[in-house]
Amino acid sequence: MNIRVASKLDYPALRLIYLESRRNSFHWVDKEDMTLEDFDKHTVGEYIILAEENSHILGFVSLYVPDNFIHHLFVHPDFSGKGVGGQLVNASIEKMNKPLRLKCVTENQKALSFYVNNGWKKVVEEGNPGEKHWVMEYE
Repeated sequence: MNIRVASKLDYPALRLIYLESRRNSFHWVDKEDMTLEDFDKHTVGEYIILAEENSHILGFVSLYVPDNFIHHLFVHPDFSGKGVGGQLVNASIEKMNKPLRLKCVTENQKALSFYVNNGWKKVVEEGNPGEKHWVMEYE
């Protein structure tokens, strides 16, 4: 598996991964409200690292480096559970200064378990009912 910085040429594949992953996992959000353009809107000004194998993009992480913040981590549903997310998180840890932070939607139990199992700590739960998320930290 190759981990590298994304270029604009990768964006068509990244848009699809972002859309398909959210539609597959975000059961609490109306799937009809999700579009391919969301990727571009939700990653403005972010540093994007991707994982690929045989020139096929498997997933990505987008970072807001000034705040040592992981904004998005998405793996194509076909490659979930195969170590892609862990390698992307490790690349994020190498790129930024500790402590790193992220927010994870409370209803996303699979993602919460992934982060906890990879050394992240839940700091505080925030948000209104139906929109709660955990602020998590990696030291």
